[in-house]
Amino acid sequence: MTATEPAVSDAIATDASPQPASGAAAPRTPLVARAAAELVGTAALVAIVVGSGIQATRLTDDVALQLLANSTATVFGLGVLIALLGPVSGAHFNPAVTLAEWWTARRGGTGVDARELAAYVPAQVVGAIAGAVLADAMFGEPLVKWSTHDRSAGNLLLGEVVATAGLILLIFGLARTDRLRFAPVAVASYIGAAYWFTSSTSFANPAVTIGRAFTDTFAGIAPASVPAFIGAQLIGAVVGLALVAVIFVRGTTDTD
Repeated sequence: MTATEPAVSDAIATDASPQPASGAAAPRTPLVARAAAELVGTAALVAIVVGSGIQATRLTDDVALQLLANSTATVFGLGVLIALLGPVSGAHFNPAVTLAEWWTARRGGTGVDARELAAYVPAQVVGAIAGAVLADAMFGEPLVKWSTHDRSAGNLLLGEVVATAGLILLIFGLARTDRLRFAPVAVASYIGAAYWFTSSTSFANPAVTIGRAFTDTFAGIAPASVPAFIGAQLIGAVVGLALVAVIFVRGTTDTD
């Protein structure tokens, strides 16, 4: 899940390549601070997802209410985290978003470079695992217990492709149209909706997927299901970038 909010350069309006979600933070803060923001933000996000799932299952046996509680907590929590940490790191909290930014930077847009990519992704993964452990600790669950929740069905993988493609399209589309100021509300709202309209309940995030394997609770995913989920998410990121390139193209004139 994740997204971003910092300022985007004027190239958004003219560059034909997909634009980054954030262009990293501006003004640039030290890389160690940005990596720390990604670690803490991803940890908090996973703690929200896992913790609200545990709380929901303890309060009701109705699965629909459990999912409603889980998605509602995620919407509000994610929006706050993006608003808070976006100005520091871009609030990716998601390797798929970071990889997409790195790719657009290689294509001539603004975004993270290889050094930032190497700092962000490990921070996000470590943060996701820490968030799952923290949620389990708060609710008296085993700190690390591999999930037994199998999510290997093909229709769930399709749901992850759709969820991730939509997330990338949203974030980079906001960047292309110079509307990243709406990212906290827009991205959180999209993830909340995708909980319900995708069969996979919209993980849409490789780091979060890894973290959720460490908890055998409502939000967990069996370790055996993780590689296919991540593969589907990466495919979704590619599809999302392709859609951005097709939909958000700069206007041309006859003289062009």
